[in-house]
Amino acid sequence: MLLLPRHTLVIVSSLLFSLPSSADTLSQAIQVENNTHSAASLSQKKINALDDRTRKMLEQYRSAKHQTKTLLTYNAHLDRLLASQEQEKQSLTQQLEQIEITQREIVPLIINMQKSLEQFVALDLPFLPKERQERLQKLKAMMSRADVTTAEKFRRLIEAYQIENSYGNTIEAYRGNIQLEGQESSVDFLRLGRIALYYQRLDASEAGFWNQDEQRWETLDSSHAAAIRQGLRMARKETAPNLLMLPIAAATEAK
Repeated sequence: MLLLPRHTLVIVSSLLFSLPSSADTLSQAIQVENNTHSAASLSQKKINALDDRTRKMLEQYRSAKHQTKTLLTYNAHLDRLLASQEQEKQSLTQQLEQIEITQREIVPLIINMQKSLEQFVALDLPFLPKERQERLQKLKAMMSRADVTTAEKFRRLIEAYQIENSYGNTIEAYRGNIQLEGQESSVDFLRLGRIALYYQRLDASEAGFWNQDEQRWETLDSSHAAAIRQGLRMARKETAPNLLMLPIAAATEAK
């Protein structure tokens, strides 16, 4: 049997009594470390959750800021648009007032122009009498029609003036009837602008012209028959333009 020294037994005994206390400390340390890791993990999860919330709130703030900027820009555009519409409204109101004034002024003008045209045709050379009188009668009837606008009346009147004006720059040959020696006869007419109006019987047996001063037809001697025939052919574009030797009434002072 091995016998240990007395002091050795004391040391071994002390070690034996100290081992349980060290194990508890280690276990506690491990537990503390685990708790620390758990707390750190939980804290990290909370931090991550807070970070996500912060990021979402930042995105919402940026989106709200962008929408606010867009709305401010749009509202500014609407303000300018409303201001422009208000100016246009005022301009249209003024134009409507001016149109009413213009209509009150233009209606008497149109009526006077229509009457002046009638007087002009009555005093002019008596060419195309049926055609011109029909045009004047239609204009006169249109003046009292409520279904025709003032603008259309004015347009038609100007059109009639333009037609009458064109007669002064053209030559024309047409066939019609006139009273000769108390009988109605078919003749060929030759119009040289508004300067002169001639006639020739269809058998070329007689020719004449309109005496504007005397307001009647007068015959021409046979020496002018060839010139009138030439003029008729020129007006019908059957021959090239050429010089015509025909009598023309002298101009008189307008009254």
